[in-house]
Amino acid sequence: MGEIDLLAKGRERERKRERALETWAEPQLKGIVTKLFCRQGFYLQANPDGSIQGTPEDTSSFTHFNLIPVGLRVVTIQSAKLGHYMAMNAEGLLYSSPHFTAECRFKECVFENYYVLYASALYRQRRSGRAWYLGLDKEGRVMKGNRVKKTKAAAHFVPKLLEVAMYREPSLHSVPETAPSSPPAP
Repeated sequence: MGEIDLLAKGRERERKRERALETWAEPQLKGIVTKLFCRQGFYLQANPDGSIQGTPEDTSSFTHFNLIPVGLRVVTIQSAKLGHYMAMNAEGLLYSSPHFTAECRFKECVFENYYVLYASALYRQRRSGRAWYLGLDKEGRVMKGNRVKKTKAAAHFVPKLLEVAMYREPSLHSVPETAPSSPPAP
C-alpha cells in the first residue's frame, strides 16, 4: 500500500512539472506593438544591419517595436521585424542584440509632461546616481545614455499603440554561451 502511494505521488509530481513546462511555453505577458515617437520629431528605428537611429517617416516596418514587460515598470524593447532587442552597454551606447541580456532592460517612466522616458535598468552615473536614458538628437542619431537628460526633448517618447499582443517571457537562461561580449560598432 505504501509503495503504490509513493508511485502515485511521483506520477502526480511529474504531471505537474509537465504542465508547468507547457504553461511556460505559452505566451503569458501582455505587451504592445508600438512605434516610439521622439519629441525631436523622429520615430525610433532598428535597421537590418543592427544600427539604431531615428527616422522622420512613420511608414517603415523597422519602426515597429514590441514593448514587453519584464518587471515592475521595466520593459524590454524588441524590434517587431528583426526580433532583436535594444540594449545599452556600459559606455552608454545603444545597440541591437539578437539575445535578451541584462543590458536589454529599461525602466519605463512617465514624465510630468506625459512623455515616456526609458532609462537603462543596469547602468547609471557612478557619483550622482543619475539614470542613463534612451535619446535621439536633433538629426535623429542615437545619443549616449549618459549624455541624455530627462528634462530634454531628446529623452521624451510617445508610444503610438498599434496592437496589444501576448508574449513569452524573455529569459536570461536561454542566452547561448557564444553571446557576443561587446556590441557591434555603431
